[in-house]
Amino acid sequence: MNVNVRTISGFVLLLLGACLFLNQGETFGPGKIFAYFWPSLFVIPLGLFFHWMYFSMVGRKGVGLLIPGGILFVAGVICQIAMLFNNWVYMWPGFILAVAVGLFEFYWFGNRNKWLLIPINILSVLSLLFFAVFSIGSFYNKFVLSQPIIAIVFILAGAMILLMKRKDA
Repeated sequence: MNVNVRTISGFVLLLLGACLFLNQGETFGPGKIFAYFWPSLFVIPLGLFFHWMYFSMVGRKGVGLLIPGGILFVAGVICQIAMLFNNWVYMWPGFILAVAVGLFEFYWFGNRNKWLLIPINILSVLSLLFFAVFSIGSFYNKFVLSQPIIAIVFILAGAMILLMKRKDA
C-alpha cells in the first residue's frame, strides 16, 4: 500500500471513528458524513492542492499560490473543528488567523518583504485576542465565576488596599 494512500485512509478512519464516538447511537449515513465532514472533503484538500502546486513547481515561482492555500487550509481546519464540536461561536476568530497564515506563508517562501509582517502581526494578535476574550467569557458565564463572587473579590481587594499601611520612602 502506498504511503499516501495509507495516510489518507488512516486519517479518514480516524475522523469516522471520532464522529461515530461523538454521535453515540444516532443514525449515521452519507448525509451525516457530508454534513459533518464537508471541510475535510472539500476545503482542506483544496488548500493542500494549492500547496502541492507550489511545491511541485521546479522554479517555485508561483509563491502567490500559498496565500489561498494557507487561507483555505486553516479555514478548513477551523470549520472542521467547529462542525465536530458545534462551537462556531468560539471558532470564528480562526478565520482572521487563516488570512494571517496565508500571508505568513507568502512572506516565508517569498522574497521576505518586511512590510508584510505588519498585517501578519496585526491579524494574528487580533485573532488570538478574540479567541482569548470569547474563551474567557464562556468560562466566566458557564463555570465558577459569577457576579456576586466577583463583587466580593473586588470589595475585599479594595478594603485590603485601603487598610494596608503605606511604606513611606
